[in-house]
Amino acid sequence: MDFWILGQVAAGCGNRRVQFRYGMQCALLAALIAAEGRILSVTCLIDELWGEEPPDSVDNALQAHASRLRRKLQALEPERARPRLVSQTGGYRLDLDGARVDAVAFTQALAEVRARPDLSPAEVANRLRPALALWRGPVFGGAAVGLAAQAALARLEAAQMTALELLYDSELQQGQHQHIVPELSALVRSESLNERLCEQLMVALYRCGRQADALTIYQRMRNRMAEELGIDPSPMLRSRERAILSHDPALRLRPDELSLPGPKG
Repeated sequence: MDFWILGQVAAGCGNRRVQFRYGMQCALLAALIAAEGRILSVTCLIDELWGEEPPDSVDNALQAHASRLRRKLQALEPERARPRLVSQTGGYRLDLDGARVDAVAFTQALAEVRARPDLSPAEVANRLRPALALWRGPVFGGAAVGLAAQAALARLEAAQMTALELLYDSELQQGQHQHIVPELSALVRSESLNERLCEQLMVALYRCGRQADALTIYQRMRNRMAEELGIDPSPMLRSRERAILSHDPALRLRPDELSLPGPKG
């Protein structure tokens, strides 16, 4: 069985697949997957599905949604003896034994890279690109989910940004600046206040001989931060602007480069 949450919520086995775009079953499955096999109490699941406005006979309503979801999952694995969605004292649990979850595969790949500082830049990129390719869209497909699932969503989005920053560091170290400019440009537009991605794009543009474009990216970031947060860019980003203005040799790609130079104050 496969479960997908890095994009639209879905479950599948072999050629059989069912998607959950929105609604109570989507929110229920999202919460159960986010729990990673742990039991979620009835009270927790009621909060996940209805928040502060549960319907009358809410226990029966939860049981009905769980039964429908259980039947859908069983239809995907008709040969399985035990149901995936297990009702236990005081709650429900999604049995993930033998199942694959895209979010778990992604976070494991990232953890393995972070635990291996000895990996070469090429090895880092070769591990992170397939992991990041697991993302097909926003977590849970952008569906409305409860607080527990929202906490998982925040953790996954933070992990995705970490993976992207590590990936582009490794690509810059390999001299892939021309290759990553389009990707970084799109990310800087969508993640408008991520200074690390902005810095990486500035370095990539500078190494492509596009000093003016690199400085324009900095000015846009500075304006956004002033308008949205009322603050200036960090010392790190200001240092990178000064280095670009002065054509600091440290910005150039060196054959023996192991990492980007750190900010100089």
